[in-house]
Amino acid sequence: MTEKLVRDWAPFEKNIGVVFKNRDLLAQAFIHRSYLNENPGVGLEHNERLEFLGDAVLELAVTDFLYRTYKDSPEGELTAYRAALVNANTMAEFANEINMNEYLFLSRGEAKDTGKARLYILANAIEALIGAMYLDQGYAVVEKFIDRFLNKRAAEIVKKKLWRDSKSLVQEKSQEHLGITPSYKVIRETGPDHDKNFTIGIYFGNEKIAEGKGHSKQEAEQDAARAAVEAKNWLD
Repeated sequence: MTEKLVRDWAPFEKNIGVVFKNRDLLAQAFIHRSYLNENPGVGLEHNERLEFLGDAVLELAVTDFLYRTYKDSPEGELTAYRAALVNANTMAEFANEINMNEYLFLSRGEAKDTGKARLYILANAIEALIGAMYLDQGYAVVEKFIDRFLNKRAAEIVKKKLWRDSKSLVQEKSQEHLGITPSYKVIRETGPDHDKNFTIGIYFGNEKIAEGKGHSKQEAEQDAARAAVEAKNWLD
């Protein structure tokens, strides 16, 4: 491993209960594309290919867990449970629980941004870590890791019905309480075409209730709807 990518990985490995055979794979999971723009000679790729692999492994592990755990739930509800369990907010919480933020390799600009952009970086990095772990340790170890740190969140999601589609919920509640149908407007678009970031406002009439962010308009609208439900205390 090159000198620039040296980290004391032992505390992190102890925390997650997995010791990597190939530390380069572990390091690669933490390399954001922006870091390589400033450090092109580090000798490893950024983490996006690992993220692609990890996303598929994660979906299988979570789907299997939900199928076995919620035997009476129909396919549509299971799909909604899974979406809530692997969305960016939940995955970033997962990443923060295991202190991934401390180990990220970011450009100087990205390192300064600790807001919504960091949330997506963390959510992507945890998928890259899962991909790296799968290559290094095999599926059984990954499944145990996901079960320990992520699947435990399913009980709260199901109990509190956090799996419900936020846009549908905010529309239902706003019509029930206010007789208003929400509208959404793009406030900002940033980033290149291949990595767009959208900020969208949700409005009740002319009043902006909340904002949401995402890599697509649909994702940003869901985020805004979720924020509006919380702002109005309409979670039941």
